[in-house]
Amino acid sequence: MKDQIESIRKSAQEAIASVKSSEELEALRVKFLGKKGSLTALLRTMGSLAAEERPIVGAMVNDVRIFLENEVEKCRAALSAAAMEQQLANEVIDVTMPGKKPNLGSLHPLTQVLNRIIEIFSGMGFSVVEGPEIETDYYNFTALNIPEDHPARDTQDSFYITDSILLRTQTSTVQIRTMQNHTQKLPIRIISPGRVYRSDNVDATHSPVFTQLEGLVVDKGVTMADLKGTLDTFAKTLYGEDAVLRFRPHHFPFTEPSAEVDMSCFVCGGKGCSVCKGEGWIEILGAGMVHPKVLEECGIDSSVYSGFAFGVGLERITMRHYGIDDMRLLSENDMRFLEQF
Repeated sequence: MKDQIESIRKSAQEAIASVKSSEELEALRVKFLGKKGSLTALLRTMGSLAAEERPIVGAMVNDVRIFLENEVEKCRAALSAAAMEQQLANEVIDVTMPGKKPNLGSLHPLTQVLNRIIEIFSGMGFSVVEGPEIETDYYNFTALNIPEDHPARDTQDSFYITDSILLRTQTSTVQIRTMQNHTQKLPIRIISPGRVYRSDNVDATHSPVFTQLEGLVVDKGVTMADLKGTLDTFAKTLYGEDAVLRFRPHHFPFTEPSAEVDMSCFVCGGKGCSVCKGEGWIEILGAGMVHPKVLEECGIDSSVYSGFAFGVGLERITMRHYGIDDMRLLSENDMRFLEQF
């Protein structure tokens, strides 16, 4: 029995010394020390020994087990160290080489211009208010004095979800919500940016999804002169003192009087081109004095208070700001275009 124990110790030690991988080492551990290993099998035969021999043989087997376990651990550590050495040799890093510059993102040109516009109007005392893009027929049309037979309510002009719920066609809905919630907290001076949706043809200056920014002022003694002065200040601050605006009489159900506001074409300088359709001017916003019916619908006494409102297409403002001649470039996600900003 003693010879068998010594033979197992010797053969196991020699085998462990010649191991080349962790897999081989684990196979040897199981072969000698596992539940069905040779050393364990030897212990099962101790019942045939004399009573006085059993403690001696048991101690020898235990000593060999501890010895082999230590050998296995030393071999495992050596294999791990060798593997690390090999990995370090294969993955040499030259710390003197210049690093790779990470790709840094930037704000989309629409966001850049929107931030600038918010800054301008904040300087004039306006606050920013946002609202839901999915709206009810009441907030999108009825409260804005738009009659049921108005073309804007047609399904070919608006994106309806149900008969009374649609994707908002303007951020004027935010104005209604604000006036209804602030009837006791006048005056009001807000801008409301956000996406709007209209069934429109896609060309150089139109898109079915675009960003609108509307403004609203409600106070005592507000006049059309205040509206014109506000928009003039906005245009000259954003584009410079040579910015030229043109006010044309128009009709909106929610304002009276109303006006379309144009800016001289930024591509042709007013001479006429494909962008301005040969007119020399590009419509950038609609504006007017808030209709008394809209004020009354929101619980504001129109005999005491008046106000003005305006809505500007952010895409057209951005095109003018950066000299972009096609609105579609702003939504195509072409990195060659966006990296310029």
